[in-house]
Amino acid sequence: MLRLPDHWVWDSWYARDDTDRWHAFFLRASRALHDPHRRHRRATIGHAVSTDLRTWQLVADAIVPADAPSWDDIATWTGCTVRGPDGRWYLFYTGVGRAEDGLVQRIGLAVSDDLTTWHRHGTGPLVEADPTWYELLDRTLWYEQAWRDPWVFPDPDGDGWHMLVTARVNTGPTEARGVVGHATSPDLLHWTVQPPLSVPAGFGHLEVPQVAVVDGQPLLLFSTDAAGTRRDGHRIWAVEGHDVRGPWDIATARPFPHPHLYAPRLVAGPTGDWSLIGFLDHVDGEFVGALTDPIPVRYRASTGLAPVGTPAATATG
Repeated sequence: MLRLPDHWVWDSWYARDDTDRWHAFFLRASRALHDPHRRHRRATIGHAVSTDLRTWQLVADAIVPADAPSWDDIATWTGCTVRGPDGRWYLFYTGVGRAEDGLVQRIGLAVSDDLTTWHRHGTGPLVEADPTWYELLDRTLWYEQAWRDPWVFPDPDGDGWHMLVTARVNTGPTEARGVVGHATSPDLLHWTVQPPLSVPAGFGHLEVPQVAVVDGQPLLLFSTDAAGTRRDGHRIWAVEGHDVRGPWDIATARPFPHPHLYAPRLVAGPTGDWSLIGFLDHVDGEFVGALTDPIPVRYRASTGLAPVGTPAATATG
């Protein structure tokens, strides 16, 4: 577990370098805030390294909020890190700014040659919500403009790159507009917003989306809190698909059973095994704010994504 004595840790994502070291990037904020709800407006992107995904060495933060005035001068939120064809590392992240009181989310980019020293690409956001399909800020409908948590991956056929985004469509019941937003790029720098890869299915938002092929099955993983009309107590979901490019039928999502985990990532081990690493949310009524050790998982058609060793008959809880 990665637990910091002076900071809460929550959403995280991972990259592996040429020396087989893992790099964890994560949101962090000082425990001196006392109220964990205040952490979101004080978030920076922390960085730690490990050789086994269990023992972590904290290093310098990757990204902090920009100087004002800027589109990301309040906080920097969840993203992903990929290596481009040029050998450089690209860190896509969510930013919020003071101009909209932190209520409008946009996607930005920082680049690095060594996974350690990061520089913002340009002075503005890279990808923003397109009102053709997506809901913009309207406080009478929703408390924020959702356009966050980018997950970037190469097209399996070599046709550029895809970005998944936590987003909401601009029609339908207010509490159930959550969809998988989508954008495409030929080069990681120039992005075109596309229609969503799902239709609303009872969720207010689909947070930290990720795709991976686990045991031969393309999966979409996402998390959601109580917001929405699909209120059955589960917060982590996996959707089976025919291709990592979607589309995704969110109505078929099956829950992943864990009482305290949130915003986990599927992380592939050196032998092709898969684990989930996320943060511990509330345990016994208290916010923990620490990353878990890897939780080994498998996919089975009968139960979906489940912890290794979970009986097939009860894996979905």
